[in-house]
Amino acid sequence: MSHEEDGQRGPLLALESIEKWYGEVHALRGVSLEVNPSEIVGLIGDNGAGKSTLIKIISGVVPRSGGQIFWKGKKVTLGSVREAQRMGIETVHQDRAVVGIMSVARNIFLGREPTLGAGPFRVLDRERMARDAQKLLHDLQLHISSVHQDARFCSGGEMQGVAISRAMHFKASLVILDEPTTALAVTGVRTVLSFIRRLKEDHIACIFVTHNLHDVYAVADRFLVMVRGSVAANLRRNDVTVDDLVRMQLAGKPES
Repeated sequence: MSHEEDGQRGPLLALESIEKWYGEVHALRGVSLEVNPSEIVGLIGDNGAGKSTLIKIISGVVPRSGGQIFWKGKKVTLGSVREAQRMGIETVHQDRAVVGIMSVARNIFLGREPTLGAGPFRVLDRERMARDAQKLLHDLQLHISSVHQDARFCSGGEMQGVAISRAMHFKASLVILDEPTTALAVTGVRTVLSFIRRLKEDHIACIFVTHNLHDVYAVADRFLVMVRGSVAANLRRNDVTVDDLVRMQLAGKPES
């Protein structure tokens, strides 16, 4: 599908020469990349390659030390998580995708719950949350018995589905998934990969951050290989095999 068909010309997100310093540690070294509308990009690399720092900058968690960020062709700051969310960037973090002691419906609206009333008399609009949550789960074909149950009773794949449905509800243009298949059983992995394909069908771009190359290879359109804080390779799926990616990651540099 062309950018014009997606209603977006040019990259959705573009980073130019991004730098990040933590004291004397040079975490990111001139990182440049693009993510196009509806594109699934696999972000891979060994531990310490800079993947986590990069997604924290894109999601507004930490500021960059240098470089420029463009969103839909306009220069932006991405100074906070709220700013990133307002622009249409949603991040599903590996360690806090959902809050287990909260209901499925509440998790979908986490931090942005609809309310009734005015001023200090506002109360949560639980009926609306339940109604909208049920529709989202139906659309994702996520078979959870009740939107009122605690999220801790969901399987790992279902929890990722709840987090992804949050991004879909708030009309994200880009979803960042941080290790979404880690520690999942085979059924859970299949469920999450199905959700990622659904994002693409709904014209939502995705950055899939993972160590599991077989999982990301099944869905990604393109791969960015990070090595020691830099993007070492930018490869279309048709131009590379899983074995190639494994060798790049193990060697710490792209194949020549």
